[in-house]
Amino acid sequence: MKRYHILLLTLLSVAACKEPVIRGQASPSSRVLFVTSNQHTYGNTKQNTANHFGEIVIAYDVLRKAGYDIDFVSPEGGAIPVGYLKTSDSIQKKYLYDTNFMSLLKHTLKPEDITASEYKAIYYSGGGAAMFGVPENKLLQDIAAQIYENNGVVSAICHGTAGIVHIKDKKGQYIYYGKHVNGFPDKFENPKAPYYQEFPFSIENKIRENGGVYTSSEKGWDNFFVVDGRLITGQDPSATASVANEIIKKIENKHH
Repeated sequence: MKRYHILLLTLLSVAACKEPVIRGQASPSSRVLFVTSNQHTYGNTKQNTANHFGEIVIAYDVLRKAGYDIDFVSPEGGAIPVGYLKTSDSIQKKYLYDTNFMSLLKHTLKPEDITASEYKAIYYSGGGAAMFGVPENKLLQDIAAQIYENNGVVSAICHGTAGIVHIKDKKGQYIYYGKHVNGFPDKFENPKAPYYQEFPFSIENKIRENGGVYTSSEKGWDNFFVVDGRLITGQDPSATASVANEIIKKIENKHH
């Protein structure tokens, strides 16, 4: 796994010293919930991790341009760490210096602040941080399950798929049971590396154990994603825009 420069949200205290951004009054049909993590390190180590900035901003940019409002939630609320930055990417650079956007990441909502009926879709972004805090959070699981049961979309990119592994419907069945699911595969991880030793589980193994059909591309970084009903998952950052566009298609009933 490549080492990336990690930008913690000390940047946010410089970029945004404003009051928390207040949510608008958009209808449920035009609101999407982004799930992020507060985790700064791999497990209890001192090795930094973060939310993947590109997986957040590229999806955000696609959805905002299509007229959707976005709220951010994290297990603890407040500021989140971001990293895996690629400032040569024009979209990432644009949002990195957008104080209003960065304020959203500084003031993420808590799960108890969220009313599931306000959202038509939920999107789990990735990065190593996504493996911690999010998957086991029962309130986030309930929010996602409610959105799904209300005919909404559950989506994830890369390690963000970890966030959906424990989600069950009212009957106690995993929402992805018998469905095709994608996420960052073990074959592109380094199982002997210290960071991987801290992961609470293997995404693909957990999906399979719980009755999902895990699938992935051999090459990687080739815009691989899977749509199975209202479940949309992408393998790595290269599929971020596609996942966002598929969310829009599904919400607007354009996907056949």
